[in-house]
Parts: sequence; structure tokens; C-alpha cells
Amino acid sequence: MDRNLALELVRVTETAALASGRFMGRGDKNGADGAAVEGMRLAFGSMKIRGEVVIGEGELDEAPMLYIGEKVGCGTQEDMEVDIAVDPLEGTTLIAKGLPNVISVIAMAEKGCLLNAPDTYMKKIIVGPKAKGCIDIDASVEENLRNVAKALDKDITDLTVIIQDRERHADIISDIRRVGARIKMFGDGDVAAGIATCFEDTGVDILLGIGGAPEGVITAAAIKCMGGDMQCRLNPMSEEEVKRCYQMGLTDDDINKTLYIDDLAKGEDIFFAATGITDGDLLKGLVHYDKNIAKTHSVVMRYKTGTIRFVDAIHRLDKSEILKNLMKKYGRK
Repeated sequence: MDRNLALELVRVTETAALASGRFMGRGDKNGADGAAVEGMRLAFGSMKIRGEVVIGEGELDEAPMLYIGEKVGCGTQEDMEVDIAVDPLEGTTLIAKGLPNVISVIAMAEKGCLLNAPDTYMKKIIVGPKAKGCIDIDASVEENLRNVAKALDKDITDLTVIIQDRERHADIISDIRRVGARIKMFGDGDVAAGIATCFEDTGVDILLGIGGAPEGVITAAAIKCMGGDMQCRLNPMSEEEVKRCYQMGLTDDDINKTLYIDDLAKGEDIFFAATGITDGDLLKGLVHYDKNIAKTHSVVMRYKTGTIRFVDAIHRLDKSEILKNLMKKYGRK
């Protein structure tokens, strides 16, 4: 497909960011999430695609918009059928507290090319392009770090591992410290943390740990666009999560098998877009509002061409009916 949907997709994440950015630091994570979801859903309405949400806000009975299976876009039979994975507001707790690294994010691919991951946990290991092919989810932490250090021509003590600050990672953190690598903790935001491995100026070399499976699929789309590498394995942490896997038709073998990046996001037509809502390592975020003007910072990617664009946008809020209505509802009265 010659049409670059990434440039259209960024308008969707921008709209979600502009709507939810009003809630920064207000202690209302549900309000922020609701604004992001509404903004994203409205923006999808103007995209000429035949889209289906495969990773979204939950099942139909759990989410009024962007639920799994929902059809989005205004495309006709001539337009592309696509799978869509969304996280309208990654970091709901973060935005409620006014903390960094909140983003709005979307991955999109041809129909059947994004893994319909169950809402469970997933073990992940992610690296950038220079360490591609050097990771093994079954190897020890030390072995993986030594292989990545060799690929990057670094001493292992110069490596930086990004890992979520959770009790479940105590053993991994202990192993990292034992071999002498550096650690960068993050609170929330699996997608932003994973993408950081592919940008040298973030200082992050590898992600290790257990995070959300749906977020893993979104991350995989970006990592593939950037030429990085990723291995995963489903890691349900309760009987309820195991049951959820079975309900999706997965077997024990499916749950225990290694998932490579092409298992998560396959094909040539893969697109990714993210817009910063608060300042972060990758995106400037902190949506700026000034009367009828707002500014956003985004990244958009396309696997087919390998293009990565950073987009600084200035929005006239009074020129778009969607933005005008969202600002009236969530911004100034």
C-alpha cells in the first residue's frame, strides 16, 4: 500500500493528547482517560480506513468506545482493512499526578497482522537495532547483558537497563546489580520505556521485565519500524488471567511459547504514532495551551519505508469542530 497512513494516524493521537492534557495534575485519572478515549474515537471517524480495534479499552461490556472488535474509520470497500491497537492514555496514574512520560499511542497494520493479545502479563526483553539478534528470553540476565554489551561495543558496567519499579522484578534487579550494569527505573508506561531502547540519546540499552501483553503488541510495532528486536512470552499471574487466555482459544503451549517480534506485528504495512502528553525521555509532551492555540510533539513511523518522523504541531483549536467541542467539554467553559 502506497498511502502513508502514519501521517493521518498522528492526528488521532494528537486529538487524544489535546483532550486529556487538560487533566494534568488534577488527580482525575478516569476523567483524563475518558477525554483521551473520546478524542481518539472522534478523530478516527475522519480516517479513510476500514479499521477494527484488536487491542483497546476492553470488551464491549466494559468500554463504551474503542472496545475490542469496534469498527472505526469512514472507509469504503476500496480502502484498506486494518487492525488497530490503541492506548489513548498510557500512564493514567502519571497524568493524575502531573508526572513525566504520559503518551497517547496507536499501532496499526493490515488485517490479521497484529497479535490479538489477551489482557494479561507478558515477559519482555527489548533492544535497539545494534543489538538485534543478540537476545534470548530463555537465557540468564547476565548472559543477555553480556551479549548486548558485546554487540554495542560497551563494557557491561556501561549498559543501562530500563525496568519497571515493581516487586515482581526484585530478582531481575538483583541479577543486574550483581553483574554491574546500570538501572533506570520507571513507574508506568511500558510502551514509552520499550521504545527508548531504540533511541541512543535516551541512554537506554535494554528493557527487561514483565508488563502488559496488549502494550507489548503496541511496542512491537514501533520496535519493528525502528529495526530493533524483541522477544516475549505470556506470563499470566493469576487464575483469572489464565482463564482469560483459555477463553481466547489459547492452549498451554501457546501461553508458554516464545513470541518473536514477527509474531506480534507482521507484514510490511505497519504504522505507529505517539503524541506526548507530559514531558518524557522521548517526546517533549506537556501539551501547551494558549487561548485558541495548542502545541504538541509526536513521533510517527512506517515499517515499509523505515521512516521515523518527529512532528511539532501548532493547532488552531477554533478551526476544528472536533477540537472546539473537546475544548469546550474538557477545557475552558
